[in-house]
Amino acid sequence: MYKSYTKLNYMAKHLTTREADYSKWYNELVVKADLAQNSGVRGSMVIKPYGFAIWERIQADLDRRFKETGHMNAYFPLFIPKSYFSKEASHVDGFAKECAVVTHYRLMDDPNGGGVVVDPSAKLEEELIVRPTSETIIWDTYKDWIQSYRDLPILVNQWANVVRWEMRTRLFLRTAEFLWQEGHTAHATKEEAITEAETMLNVYTDFVQDVMAIPVLRGLKTEGERFAGALETYCIEALMQDGKALQAGTSHFLGQNFAKAFEVKFQNKEGKQEYVWATSWGVSTRLMGALIMTHSDDNGLVLPPKLAPYQVVIVPIYKGQEQLDAISEVAEDLMGQLRAQGITVKYDNRDTHKPGWKFNQYELQGIPLRIAIGPKDLEKGSVELARRDTLTKEFVDQKEVSTKIPELLDEIQHTLFQKALDFREAHSQEANSWEEFEALMKGNPGFVYAHWDGTTETENKIKELTKATIRCIPLDAKEEDGVCVLTGKPSKQRVVFAKAY
Repeated sequence: MYKSYTKLNYMAKHLTTREADYSKWYNELVVKADLAQNSGVRGSMVIKPYGFAIWERIQADLDRRFKETGHMNAYFPLFIPKSYFSKEASHVDGFAKECAVVTHYRLMDDPNGGGVVVDPSAKLEEELIVRPTSETIIWDTYKDWIQSYRDLPILVNQWANVVRWEMRTRLFLRTAEFLWQEGHTAHATKEEAITEAETMLNVYTDFVQDVMAIPVLRGLKTEGERFAGALETYCIEALMQDGKALQAGTSHFLGQNFAKAFEVKFQNKEGKQEYVWATSWGVSTRLMGALIMTHSDDNGLVLPPKLAPYQVVIVPIYKGQEQLDAISEVAEDLMGQLRAQGITVKYDNRDTHKPGWKFNQYELQGIPLRIAIGPKDLEKGSVELARRDTLTKEFVDQKEVSTKIPELLDEIQHTLFQKALDFREAHSQEANSWEEFEALMKGNPGFVYAHWDGTTETENKIKELTKATIRCIPLDAKEEDGVCVLTGKPSKQRVVFAKAY
């Protein structure tokens, strides 16, 4: 029934292949698929409407999951007094080199004729940090919200932009300004806070695997890789097609560090004063990079149906208005049937572009299914149905389209996940000696499971020698006696090493 889906590549043919230059392929795809572009501000991006539509799908699904677990959205200031950062020592150490600082609040004409300059009389009494993350401003606020155990828990999330002054940037993966969500919760007990951190890790895991079709490893970060100010950082790690890892989400158990820094206490049921327990958790537009690098190919973007702004596009092939009218009647009927099932459909009847150009545009942009309808299809009562993931097509009776397409969309979603999982499994291996480990790390080997002696010193030395980092200590790791690949010291379990974005 299926046959090879080959055609002229009007647009995608200009993409560098992944094999030739993976980084260049990625950059070209982001721009040519109309996802994003660099802006006039160094290191900052413009997310274009099509790219933002995908982000909105990510945002909407996650937001629903947050609310189903009892969280509500709020919004906190973009600017944070510099003094707040000095209250939690490890936090300021973690972000000091990435902070953008506001020192003045007014411009003026240069008296020497040099254009516009900062007004020296408008210096702020206290400098402001453009938020790199919001723990400090939020915990300063929480001290006004919390007096009693009756005020707990606080389960708050915010959707926001943050600024981290990155020196080396890449669209979606690492930019000076990016979009994200950050959850910040307050609890009466340590156990409650740890449960919250683990719950949100599972929310991220389910979303990334079920919706984004990306398999992930769940684990703990090492002490050296933890979020600044956290006692534990839980993470999910994904493997990209070039053999590098990408951190897809983190959830932090903050203990009482921020509560102590900002004097956030509550009266417990026994009438005693205690410090509050905290978590924070977040994912960002970096997920867009993960989406691209997990599924896409040399022809362009490949989108899981659950994230595609349009799951189906219908393209008419016609000569003259009479044929277009007849095709449009069929197309509109199909759209009605599909939309009634919650499927997003676009009918592209523009007369400004040829059908071949449209086919290639939608292939480049990763639309999961494409329907083409021409005069011969009207005669036969059929349509041509093309799959983006396999680049195959078949002819389907018009009466069967509304039942066939939901099944195909489910199949595509499953197939993409399984393909990514198979890739990860094929690129996961063990190293039992330094010689094996070092040989593997000369390339981008994927996930390498190896023993480590548990010290930050050894972790840093391995990174220095190979550029590989410990991505996580797997939550489901089995105890296994062994020795560290570098030092030979005893170890009870393997950790996951990889080169990473």
